[in-house]
Order: sequence, then structure tokens, then C-alpha cells
Amino acid sequence: MEEMSLQTERTVEEVNSATLPTNGQNGVLEDNTCEGGKEFVAPAIGMEFDSYDDAYNYYNCYATEVGFTVRVKNSWFKRNTREKYGAVLCCSCQGFKRVKDVNHLRKETRTGCRAMVRMRIVDSKRWRVLDVILKHNHLLGAETHQSNKKIGCGHKRKLLSNSDIEMQPVKLYRALVIDAGSDGNSNFSQKLAKTPSDQPNKLNLRKGDTQAMYNYLCRVQLTNPNFFYLVDLNDEGGVRNVFWADARSRAANVYFGDVIFFDTNCLSNKYEVPLVSFVGMNHHGRSILLGCGLLASETIQSYTWVLNAWLCCTSGPSPQTVITDRCKDLQSAVVDVFPNSQHRFCLSDIMRKVPENLGGLHSYDAIRKALLKGVYEALKPYDFEAAWGFMVQHFGVSDNEWLRSLYEDRAQWAPVYLKDTFFMGLAAARLGETLNPFFDKYLHKQTPLKEFLDKYELALQKKHKEEVIEDTESRNSSPELKTRCSFELQLSKVYTRAIFKRFQLEVEEMYSCFSTTQIHIEGLITIFSVKERVLLEVNRREIKDFEVLYNPAASEVRCICSCFNFYGYLCRHALSVLNFNGVEEIPERYILSRWRKDYKRLFIHDHEAESSDTSEQAQRFNQLYRSALQVVEEGAISLDHYKIALRALEESLDRVHGIEDKVSS
Repeated sequence: MEEMSLQTERTVEEVNSATLPTNGQNGVLEDNTCEGGKEFVAPAIGMEFDSYDDAYNYYNCYATEVGFTVRVKNSWFKRNTREKYGAVLCCSCQGFKRVKDVNHLRKETRTGCRAMVRMRIVDSKRWRVLDVILKHNHLLGAETHQSNKKIGCGHKRKLLSNSDIEMQPVKLYRALVIDAGSDGNSNFSQKLAKTPSDQPNKLNLRKGDTQAMYNYLCRVQLTNPNFFYLVDLNDEGGVRNVFWADARSRAANVYFGDVIFFDTNCLSNKYEVPLVSFVGMNHHGRSILLGCGLLASETIQSYTWVLNAWLCCTSGPSPQTVITDRCKDLQSAVVDVFPNSQHRFCLSDIMRKVPENLGGLHSYDAIRKALLKGVYEALKPYDFEAAWGFMVQHFGVSDNEWLRSLYEDRAQWAPVYLKDTFFMGLAAARLGETLNPFFDKYLHKQTPLKEFLDKYELALQKKHKEEVIEDTESRNSSPELKTRCSFELQLSKVYTRAIFKRFQLEVEEMYSCFSTTQIHIEGLITIFSVKERVLLEVNRREIKDFEVLYNPAASEVRCICSCFNFYGYLCRHALSVLNFNGVEEIPERYILSRWRKDYKRLFIHDHEAESSDTSEQAQRFNQLYRSALQVVEEGAISLDHYKIALRALEESLDRVHGIEDKVSS
């Protein structure tokens, strides 16, 4: 490619661009773009922009905030097309006047300042910062940036003092484009921008929180190409609701967005940070963040807005199961946004509220014990109804409003009614299990937003590091076998260590099952009874009967405990029936791909084959992005991993460039 350099000296007044950088997935700052505060994010190597004008305007805004003016030192153009592909932006004090200019009477203003940014258009057609010098050799301040008063699309913008910044809302547009080939999401985003005005006016933020949120969104938007956010504004331009998801959360949505827990614990418990979280379960059985939001209120409008925002971010199908707190407004929002999803109430949230709602009753301990027995031990609806009726009548609590409403909603939270719902480990259907908030150890009632935003990244880094370590352990080591059962050996080669250990417990507990008996035949289906000595309390077991349906022709086995739907693997009772019938391997339909050690690699190809409604270019981008993300994640494990991963990426890029050279020649 032929190159040519043009020496230019362009002033700020010549600029016609008016927006900060956007990657086509995020909002961009409105007309008060340059009204940042003292913490305006500084330029850094690796930042990317959609266009040269976006990059120039960003650097000019930064210069305005710091206190200097910008000049274009160099620009590079392709000789044939005159398309700009590189530039150096510098401080106006860069260099010194030429000799012929010294004769003029103007005062020397240049100091040989070296502050600059060098950028170039890259293969993604985005402008990337390649080199940065931030240090100036002269004083910075208000007197040095008078020429910055004209920026943008032909109209002036008021520059606020630092005291004014705190009182101004963070004005952000909604994203109009989500992904290439998103098939209609742009219109959907425009619909998100219009929120009914009967909501509470805006987020209740402390002094400094608005600026902290502004700084965070700016910094991540500029350094994370796949970062996504939406902001809902009231009529006065104040922030009402916010949603965001970083690159890892967006990637996790592709893998683990089929079952989600929408956590509103901070709202219902009146935390300082009105946080809501979208949480899934990863291939190690650990919670994983799929997105976050800040809501002004617990209303149908706010819930609908943030659920739509998440759906817009994922650009995919609705989840199979949505788990939330028991809230009528939230229930209405879920039905509206996810009409085809199964909506279930979080059992652990309900159990957590038992002391609050029943603690003042006479014989509370006995009532609580009877409630837990009916909820966790019932195998059939009849058992639950009988236990509930006994509790209500025996303790005289029929007039308790909370219990009455709970009973009316029983089909959405009691495990005995949810056996056909796919929970993927997020059910918490056993006594003692609970779904803890994703930021449980990082966010407390009095934590301010500024502090949380700092802890937010620490939490995600810690969770990511744990996942990378577990990935490595699962691939590079074999778990210890505790039985001679063929089922245990079979899945030890397939599942991640954490999931295998859970399944391994079921294999071990097969020895607490006895008397597997055929009790009925209906066509191809045989019904078995499996007796088990169930541990109810310390040193006390009770024999219980579990019915298991078995269809050898279809390789189907279903237990009344519904362990597979709740947790994603077969229970001890189903394994006992398979073993009784001489089956040596678990049928493939009960070996879920999402628990496999190599799930992410397998999923890429499966997913792309099914995405017929997505453009071919978007499919290629998605597959390459996820593949590259795996290399990045695993390359961060250690220095040796890093060196190998970096070398592999550089070699791959050289090969891709080699194809371009062959085509051009």
C-alpha cells in the first residue's frame, strides 16, 4: 500500500465532529459531552473509535478538561483513494516556530511540548490509539484553552465549572445499533428510550455518584470494545434507569443465558445502591454475571425497561426459565417481556423472609419446622397440601396474610409443583440451599455507588480468575473415583470437576437405595419403586419410596424427585433403575453439554449452525470473538500461558495479513 504524509496544522475551530466515541453497541454522550469533571478518562494505548472525527473530538474534550489546545501534527492518506488511515494529534505548544515566523511580532507560545497521541485505522476499520504521551512541559489552565470554545456541529457548548458538574445529569443516548445482523433491535432500542412519565423522576444518588457513573461508563466504553449500556432519562434529562454488561457478561449470555436469576435483593431491602443483577449458572455450577442495572423504583415500568434492556443486549432468544423474587409488578413485567419463558419465584428468597413474616407468631419454631417439612419433603402435590393444611389448622394461622398469599402462589415456588421446569442448578430445591446475591461480599446496605463501582471490577476479576483456574484443573487432572460403578467412570471423563463431584455424590448414595421393584407397566413405560434410607436429621434416617418411570426404547428415565430438571444430572434413584436393568452407560440425553469440560468450544459450532437468521458476517465475527476470548482467558493464567497465547495471536494476525498481501498483489 502506498503511503503519503501531509503536514497539517488544523485548529479546533475546523472540527465538525460532535460526539465521543461509540462502538455501535453503547450510548454516546449528548451535547454536554465535554462537561466532564476532574476525572475525565485520559487517552491510553489500545483505545478504539468508530471514526477519525470521533477520536479527534474525544482528544479535544480531554484537552479542554486538562487545559490545553489540540493541533493535528501529521495525517497519512492512501495515495489512490485519499482515505485517511493515520494521524498524530499534539498539544498546540508542540515544536517551535519556523525561522520566517520569528520576524513577526507575535509572542512565542510554543514550548516544544511532546504531549500527543498517535493513532491509525486497523483491520476492524476502527481507529486505534498506538502511542500516547501525557506529560506537558508548560503550565496548564483556563488561559490556555480559549480556542476550544467552538466544537461540535456548528453550535457552541457551555463549559461547566467543576461545581456545576455535580448538579448536571449524565446525558446519554440509547444505542441505536446493537450488533451487525441484529435483525430489528435498533427499532427496539428506540422503543426503550420512551418510558412512561409516571415513574419516580430519577435515581436517588449521593453527591459524586453521577460523576462516578459517568467516569465508569466512559472508561469502559473506550477500553472495552464489546461493552454495552443503555440509559433511561426522564423528561428533564436526569438519569432514571441504567443497564450495562461488559464483554464477558455478553459472552456468558450466549453460553448460560437459558436460565436466569433476576436478583432484586438490593431494591427490596433498600440498599444505598439500587442494583439489580442478571445471574446465570456456568459450567462449574457457579453463579456468573449476565448484566447489571440501577433502577429508580420497584415499578412495572422500571422492571419492564431493564428486562427489555437485557434482552436487547443479548440479541438472542428469551431464556427458558426466569427466576425472580415474589413481586406482582415484577411478575407482570416478566410476562410482558418474556411471554414464552417459564417464570418461577426464588424459593430461597421466600424462605429468607420466613422470620420476618412469621417470627412474631406464637410457636414460631414449630410453625417453621412444619412449613419446611411440607416444602422440602413433599414428593406429590397431595403431600404438600396435607402438610400445609395441618400447619394452618394445628397452629391457627389461617388468617395470616403472608401465608395465605404464599399458598395462592404455590405453583410458582413450591418444588413439588415445579418438576417440569428446567432450573439448571438455580432451583435451591433442597433444605439448606440458597441463591446468594452475586455481589454478596462486595455490597452492603450502606455501600455508596462510587465504592461499589470500584468493587464491581474486583468482584468480576475474582470470579473470572476462579473460573479460569477451574477450567485448567478440569482439563488437566482426573478426579478420584470412589466406586466401581461404570456411571462414575463415564462422566469423570466428560464433566468439569465441580459438576462431577455433585454427580459423584449421587453415585455414592446409590448404596443407600435398596429394593428396586417393578410395580407397574403401561405400554413401553415401566414404573419402578426405589426405597431409600433418607437422612432427615443427625443420626436419624427414614425410609422413603421414590417412583421412577423407565422407557428402555426411548432411553428415558424419570424420577419423582426430578433431580435432573432441578440440577441437570440424574439422581441416585434413576441410576439404581438403570443399573437394575443392566444399563452400563448413562443415555446421551442425560449428559448435558453445558457441564462438559470443553463446552465453550463445542458450543461455538453448534450455535453458529443454528443461527440461520443472522448474517454470515455477524456469524463469523461472533465465532472469532468467542474463540479469541478463550485464548485471552486462558492466557492470563500464568506468565508461561501468557507468552504462548500472545505468540499464537501474533502469528495468527501475521497469517491473516498475508492473505491481504496475496490479494493486493
